[in-house]
Parts: sequence; C-alpha cells; structure tokens
Amino acid sequence: MEFFITAIILGLCLSAMSLGIFITMKIFNIPDITTDGSYTNGAVITAILLTNHYPVYFIIPATLFCGAVCGALTGIIHTKLKIDALLAGILVMTALYSINLTLLGRSNVPLININTVFTSIHIFNNELVNNIITGIIFIGMISFSLSYLLKTDFGIAMRAVGNSAGMTRALGINNDTIKIIGLAIANALTALSGYLVAQYQNFTDINMGIGIVITGLGSVLIADALINWFGVRKILWQLTLVVSGSIIFQLVLAFTLSIGVDPNLLKLITALFVLLIVSIPRLKNTKQ
Repeated sequence: MEFFITAIILGLCLSAMSLGIFITMKIFNIPDITTDGSYTNGAVITAILLTNHYPVYFIIPATLFCGAVCGALTGIIHTKLKIDALLAGILVMTALYSINLTLLGRSNVPLININTVFTSIHIFNNELVNNIITGIIFIGMISFSLSYLLKTDFGIAMRAVGNSAGMTRALGINNDTIKIIGLAIANALTALSGYLVAQYQNFTDINMGIGIVITGLGSVLIADALINWFGVRKILWQLTLVVSGSIIFQLVLAFTLSIGVDPNLLKLITALFVLLIVSIPRLKNTKQ
C-alpha cells in the first residue's frame, strides 16, 4: 500500500509539469520538447540553492523564473526566427543539458539531511500523509491560479490564439507575444515540478529529465479522454482532471512494478502505455 501512496505523491509532484504540457499541447497545439530540459533545470536550481542553505520558499520564485526563461527562449526561436516549434524545443533542450550540468557541477547531487518543503510541513504524525498534503497544497494553489489566469482577458487570448491564430491576428492580438508568454508559463510550471520531485526523492540527477515529456504527455492524454468522456467544460475541472491523469499514470507504472516487471523496462512500458492511450480513440474512429 505504501508503494502506491508514494506513486500518488510522485503523481502530484509531476502534475505541475502536466499542467504545463496541457498549456502547450491543448491550448497552443505546440509539441514542446523543452520540458525535458526545464524540468531538470528546476531540479538543478533547487539542488544548488538548497545545498547553499537557502530557505525552500525562497527557491520557488528562482525556479519559476529560470523555467520561464527556458520556455521564453523556445518561444522566441519559434516565433521570431520562424523555426518549427518542435525543432526550437529540441534546440533549447539540448543546450539546457550542458547548462544544467555546468550549473550542477557533477552528474548527481544528494539532498539527504537537508530541510525540504516536504519536511517543513508537520500536520500529522504519518510522514506519507504529510507529503500528500504538501503536494495537494502546492498543486491546488497552482491549479486555482492557472484557472483564474485562463479566465482573464489574457487567458482567453491565449486560448483564442491556439484555436484560430488568423482570427486573433485580425483582432489586433500579437500572437508571437502570447505564444512566448504561454511557453514561459508552461515551462515555469515544469521547472516547479522539478523543484518538487528533487526534494521528494532527495537528489537531483542530470539525466532525470530524459523522456519526462512522455510522462506529462501521457497524463494529459488520460485527462483529455476523461474530459471528453464526462463532457467537462469548466477550465478548473479540466485542470483537476489533468492532475488526476498524472496520478493515474504513476499508479499504472507502480502497479507494473508491483507485479514484478523489470525496472529497466519502465521507459519501454511508459512509451507503450502512451501509445495505447493515443491509439485506442483512433482505432474506435476507424471502426466507425
């Protein structure tokens, strides 16, 4: 049981990244690969500041800022240099690997016996329950803030740019600026996910972000299926289902490991699971 509770906590930590991918994928229709680099960057900034004894709550704005810069760079390359969004994300992600390694100084930094956000909240005697509450508080605040943002004029403009760039351009909206800011927000959330995961697992590794975009993509696809199934229209409930999708994704992986599957095959199973999620609706449409 404890194994699955741990999966739920990890799902909560990773759901910030899933919310970021929800913005790029479902609002802007942009396949943003920057995620792999900005996620690691959030963990790297966290490790550097924690090991230098900065308070955990001071690290949050630093992490968000660095993640936002990563996303903004991808947006600028895509919009100003007219480079395909996928290639722009790959270029920034590749550059971030070297930047993150240079900042970290080595491939792995342990965060053992360091005060983290998960050790600073003591409501119950059970550590796992405290960790879940910490994750819920963080993700709840993020979800409500993002829901409010997407209901503002700027948020509506973001959604409109994703739906019809030609229409918004005719209305005088600067599509390029909206995309740059949107990618900055998405990658800031992704970096925050790295901030949470690094503290929860008590280490930062330079390779921890490799393939992480697949996890976020799978979470969003699960949420998209639930949104269509239940006919959800309110943005807050859609974001809630994205968080739920992240948790479900981690529970599926935890179940896979619990039945004795080789952990070395976890990435393969992740890829196959995402493929299954993507292909089922398409197979149904083909039969119809």
